[in-house]
Order: sequence, then C-alpha cells, then structure tokens
Amino acid sequence: MSGIPCNSFVFEGFLPAKKGRQTRLKLLQEETRTMVFYESPHKLIKSLHDFITNFGADRKVCVVREISKMFEEKKRGTLAEVCEYYTNHPPKGEIVIVVAGKEE
Repeated sequence: MSGIPCNSFVFEGFLPAKKGRQTRLKLLQEETRTMVFYESPHKLIKSLHDFITNFGADRKVCVVREISKMFEEKKRGTLAEVCEYYTNHPPKGEIVIVVAGKEE
C-alpha cells in the first residue's frame, strides 16, 4: 500500500517525545531499510519536519491514518509534499508513517 519497498524494514514504533529523539533520528540517517513509525495526530507535523531535517525533503514517505477502518487514508510523496498536505489538512486518528530507507 505504501509504494515503498517492504522486503526489508525496521519497526521503530513511537519516537521518544523529547530526550533521545534527535539522537535516534541521527542514528537512522544511514538506515537503508524501510522505517515504520507510529505517531499521534498532534505530533505528525513535528515528526515530518524532524524527518525532513534528518533524512532530506526528497525522501519518499507514506502516511496512513486509520488503517483498516472506514476512513482509512493514505498520502504518498516526498517528505516535503506530505508535510505540506498535512499542514493544510490536520489529521485525525491513528497514524503510521512509512519512510524509505537511504538509497545505497
């Protein structure tokens, strides 16, 4: 569904809220596997900005909300494109972020 390679991935879950967040993102900068994160709706924009800072605005991403529910929605594109979309359309519900790994 994400359009991002799923043959090898790493599940990161929720990033630390404060302490250790930037350290964890710096470690993930060189990750070549697809990365899967959980995020709350009110922290999505902050996380997308953090991803842009650490992974680059052109990195591919898919944000899926309400997986397997009536109002399931997915947005695919670059981190910059998806961040712009959700800045203008605040999300609701449970969110999964799938970020492409660094190209080798």
